[in-house]
Amino acid sequence: MSGLLALLDDVAAIAKVAAASVDDIAAAAAKAGAKAAGVVIDDAAVTPKYVTGFKPARELPIIWRIAVGSLRNKLVILLPVLLALEAFFPVAITPLLMLGGAYLCFEGAEKLFHALLPHADAAVEADFATGDEKQLEEEKVAGAIKTDFILSAEIMTIALSVIDSPDFWMKAGVLLVVGALITVVVYGAVALIVKMDDIGLHLAATGRLGATKALGRGLVKGMPVLLAFLSVVGTAAMLWVGGNIVVHGLEVTHLWTWPYETIRHLAVSAAAAVPQAAGLVEWLVTAALDGVLGLILGAMLIPLGTRVIGPLWNRVTGKPGAPH
Repeated sequence: MSGLLALLDDVAAIAKVAAASVDDIAAAAAKAGAKAAGVVIDDAAVTPKYVTGFKPARELPIIWRIAVGSLRNKLVILLPVLLALEAFFPVAITPLLMLGGAYLCFEGAEKLFHALLPHADAAVEADFATGDEKQLEEEKVAGAIKTDFILSAEIMTIALSVIDSPDFWMKAGVLLVVGALITVVVYGAVALIVKMDDIGLHLAATGRLGATKALGRGLVKGMPVLLAFLSVVGTAAMLWVGGNIVVHGLEVTHLWTWPYETIRHLAVSAAAAVPQAAGLVEWLVTAALDGVLGLILGAMLIPLGTRVIGPLWNRVTGKPGAPH
């Protein structure tokens, strides 16, 4: 009997430890999610543009495919890679993030360049000309997952940086929870945004009250404006998030601290001038200056990306546009 009581006591102790661990993981995940909120918003703003131009019936399937790709990015690739790098080669994390930030700057600058100086993309034009919507969808999904990878890397790295516990399994649990929950929140919000016009049509057609029908009509009229706004925000997000990653990386590695110190000084000075909204002003100035530097870096990378890396990648992968 005493052996049984001792066993039950051990089981109870283990259960208490497990419960405490779950609480610790939940608390750390909440802290990490809050810390990464800015990048999460950027991720949500970037994604809706990838379903623009497709038939309504394909919108949710495309978002689902991107969400699955995002989960794979976070949980299958980034989680083990970040844990391994932190354990065995932590000095590599910041340079790899800087490369990702530079890519975001390049993509944001290229999209701005396309908007200001519209010109045809040969591969996309060929897809439209042949009616190959499936090929176009594949390219859009691949591009979305590629961009998501960079933003997910930033989210997961921020989450890792705020975990106080040195325990490996604690870190893995927090990253697992953060990665899964953020993906659900971001792509659930994106799905709601892109289907809001369909919800509006349904309300306008079936609503019993005049106010309900008016709300439906307002949603239908307002969604194109919202999607266009989100497209602009998404492009800006690439520039300011990418610029912030590069600037912060330069400061952390001590390669060039001037940009970070200058931006920090200007942001703090601006915030001091408006004490009633100091936090907001500091964030706005920091984001704006990070975005300007991101745009400059991205513009400098456009020739390298389009004339050297892009053609080389096409040659290696055999994609359209590759030299024969």
